[in-house]
Amino acid sequence: MSTGPVASFRDPDGRLFFHDNRVFRLLNPAGEACVRQLLSLRTAEPFLAAGSIVPTWLLDPAEMSRLLTQPEVASLAHDMGCVALAEHEAAPFASYAHEWPPEMLHAAGELTIRLALAVLADGVGLKDATPSNVMFWGTKAVFLDALSFERRDPHDPTWLPHGQFVRTFLLPLLVNRRYGVPLSQVFTTRRDGMEPEEVYALIGPLGRLRPGCLSLVSLPVWLGRHNAENQAIYAPRRIKNVEQTRFILESLLRRQARALDRLRPREDRQSAWSGYGEGKNSYSVTEAQAKIEAVRRFLEEIRPGAVLDLGCNTGIFSLIAADIGARVVAVDSDPVVVGKLWRTAALKGAPILPLVVNLARPTPALGWRNGECRSFLDRAAGAFDAVLMLALVHHLIVTERLPLAEIFATVRRLTRRWLIVEYVAPTDPMFVRLTRGRAHLHQDLNRNSFEAAAQRHFRIVRSEPVAGSDRRLYLMEAPP
Repeated sequence: MSTGPVASFRDPDGRLFFHDNRVFRLLNPAGEACVRQLLSLRTAEPFLAAGSIVPTWLLDPAEMSRLLTQPEVASLAHDMGCVALAEHEAAPFASYAHEWPPEMLHAAGELTIRLALAVLADGVGLKDATPSNVMFWGTKAVFLDALSFERRDPHDPTWLPHGQFVRTFLLPLLVNRRYGVPLSQVFTTRRDGMEPEEVYALIGPLGRLRPGCLSLVSLPVWLGRHNAENQAIYAPRRIKNVEQTRFILESLLRRQARALDRLRPREDRQSAWSGYGEGKNSYSVTEAQAKIEAVRRFLEEIRPGAVLDLGCNTGIFSLIAADIGARVVAVDSDPVVVGKLWRTAALKGAPILPLVVNLARPTPALGWRNGECRSFLDRAAGAFDAVLMLALVHHLIVTERLPLAEIFATVRRLTRRWLIVEYVAPTDPMFVRLTRGRAHLHQDLNRNSFEAAAQRHFRIVRSEPVAGSDRRLYLMEAPP
């Protein structure tokens, strides 16, 4: 038994641990009160029923006693004064804000504000507002932190997480939308988002006066300079009239909702690869359709339950896999195409989790002692029945200079059984374009060498040519 990394040590009232692919939270008396409060909140019922708050339940004493016989769990429980254990439904695949396209960060922010507004009616507030409290079940944002709900002082008009919401939702979306700063750049180096001072230095004198930047960035920086030595601004505020207090809080939250809506990612964003799935590639219409039909045949034959689509682009093949009943994690290094796939899958209700991940530079483990956010390869290892690598291997070979042997060895660690992979010959127009006159570096690549490298890790079940091209699709099976 392994407890795995303790993910919530920053909250003194509860700590997560993992056992037999289940997620548990040790609770001290304050933590138990928070969970019981959440489960009894009238205003939380619609969110729980819709799965927008992670399904959570308290364990009975007998099961709690069994888990506490595990030495590692017992030690954690003793250290924090544990009196109860809660269990949460496990996410199908864990993801973090540094892997989300801006559409997903925006959706997580919307859920946070909707929850904060809803529970005000029950005299409860959210004590923090961060993307760390949210994960995605497919395209659906789910709030994870049962300990974030606390009884608020009905006379206090302050929403303490306001600054955190600005730093972790609004400012990252602002610099992404206005200045093209990737969310991965923000969140891999900053656990709690961006400070207004950082953005102020980035946007320049004219940008500081633009409406969105003026309210979110410039005014806080100017006022912060003025109030740097004024400790009175941190003193608690109290208002006698409870209704007035609630009105002030609701007004603040609605202003944050409007600010968030103004930063909604544009659907017309373009990138180098955003038109690839719509015909801006080296395929003719006939070739593209032949490839789609062949991949569908392979998927219908093997019927995988969980699929990883590497280099998914806008998700043509992810959607096919979802249509035949698979749960899909779709990754691409381009946030624009990943965001487009998220919007498409959300509209269709398809069980697809799109993430911004570059297989050649996959997301590392992050956080304290690299234990708070697991690496992508660690999460993905052995998690999928099938992996799709369509129009990807030649990019890894040419652009990233990765040996075929390394590529197939890595993919073997990700799939439990199947691989659907595309061979692109050095004579292919896209291959030629990528080499930029360095074709001699790949003179040893041909079908025989491709198959030989694959067969060190997979058995070739069969292959089919993509009609009218120098490409070929393979269905491969890993040995048991």
